[in-house]
Amino acid sequence: MNPGVVLDALRQAVGPAHVLTHEDPSTDLSRWERDWRGRAHGRALAVVSPGSTAEVAAVIQACDVHGVSVVPQGGNTGLVVGSVPDDSGQQVLLSTTRLNRVRELDAANRTLTVEAGCVLQTVQDVAREAGFLFPLSLAAQGSCTIGGNLATNAGGTQVLRYGNTRDLCLGLEVVTAQGQIWNGLSGLRKDNTGYDLRHLMIGSEGTLGIITAATLKLFEQPAAQLTAWASVSSLPAALDLLGLAQSRLGAGLTGFELMGQFALSLVDQHFPQLRVPAWRNTPFAVLLELSDTESVEHAQAQLEQLLSQALDAGCVSDAIVASNLAQAQGFWHVRESISSAQAAEGLNIKHDISLPISRIPAFCDRAGDRLAHAVPGVRIVNFGHLGDGNLHYNVQAPVGQDPQRFLLEQEAAINAVVFEEVRAHGGSISAEHGIGSLKAHTLPDYKDPTALDWMHRIKAALDPDNRLNPGRVLPLQAR
Repeated sequence: MNPGVVLDALRQAVGPAHVLTHEDPSTDLSRWERDWRGRAHGRALAVVSPGSTAEVAAVIQACDVHGVSVVPQGGNTGLVVGSVPDDSGQQVLLSTTRLNRVRELDAANRTLTVEAGCVLQTVQDVAREAGFLFPLSLAAQGSCTIGGNLATNAGGTQVLRYGNTRDLCLGLEVVTAQGQIWNGLSGLRKDNTGYDLRHLMIGSEGTLGIITAATLKLFEQPAAQLTAWASVSSLPAALDLLGLAQSRLGAGLTGFELMGQFALSLVDQHFPQLRVPAWRNTPFAVLLELSDTESVEHAQAQLEQLLSQALDAGCVSDAIVASNLAQAQGFWHVRESISSAQAAEGLNIKHDISLPISRIPAFCDRAGDRLAHAVPGVRIVNFGHLGDGNLHYNVQAPVGQDPQRFLLEQEAAINAVVFEEVRAHGGSISAEHGIGSLKAHTLPDYKDPTALDWMHRIKAALDPDNRLNPGRVLPLQAR
């Protein structure tokens, strides 16, 4: 590879202003080269920002000709080191942030077509202004992008009702590893004409193609949305409340979030202005959201009846229904601030796992006992989307222990304990964050061998030279 020749080709593809390099000492590329958690810091040959799908294709073609690998990046909010370059200085980072146009809103078809660099919150706002709902909701929605959401098949707080990002997408536009453009931006809900390439690309983390645009499903805005904060005495009690809520509210139950006491204590410690409700008196709190198609009065009656029955049944010890939008937003802000509070406490070992809901209490008991024995004083930050079986089962260093040293010395052993228990209880080591490079070497130990073989075959067929996001999802040495 001749770096100068490559850079000339990239400048020709997108214009010199949109190719940033370390050649200019005044240019700081760290925002693209460092992952959100600060765990990895690479060095790119260049940061390239195409402004159209045709320019993306031109960039990929240039990189293909010159044998350069490409790392696609949206909002860079991922948690598994999947969208930053390595430290070789030979990879091109392709930023999609200039691909930010809303192409079409089809009200009759209930679809919205946007480019990959559109920020999630912008998509939500466009849908709302047109009288619709785009239900994907994440803590990072002010900076994450639709392309990244699709590439990682993001989940969020409303999967219980609307599904993952995969379930919200009807069509894609993708640039292949050879620089071809696949126009699959169909708004069809039925198209039974062979393999569903859309689903192959969603969740592939930029290793099979680069998503440049998507056609998304829109939904009707609910007539009312109410939020409640409930205190529960145990995980089995939380599951009892979930079952009761699903029975009484049906599809109206759009959110069911679990928060452990230690997780809430971190929010209270680092963000006291948020005023965490009653966290000291309960092992767990649950955040429920009800979306109603009829009226506020109907929703209020439903939620009050549910909580009254839950109190009578003993699965809830106390509950607060938000009296206004500001209070509801305050409840959600507490939930969404847990990750930031963890970061303020120090580096921690994150786990994004999914389990059959019925197995969650047994998993937590077993994993907690093993971790306490292995690392006395270890602190568990347990929270997540209980309604769909997704826990963020994170591990914080014991009080007084250096977090950096804890991560370095204990991460492998703690991951082994957690992942062994996940497998023993029929779960997955990644629910919504993806594999990235952080779990690429672990995946073969927990993925069905036949499924892993198919994944390697698909990668080899679509990207035979391993140009797209190498070392992500599938480890480099396994190819």
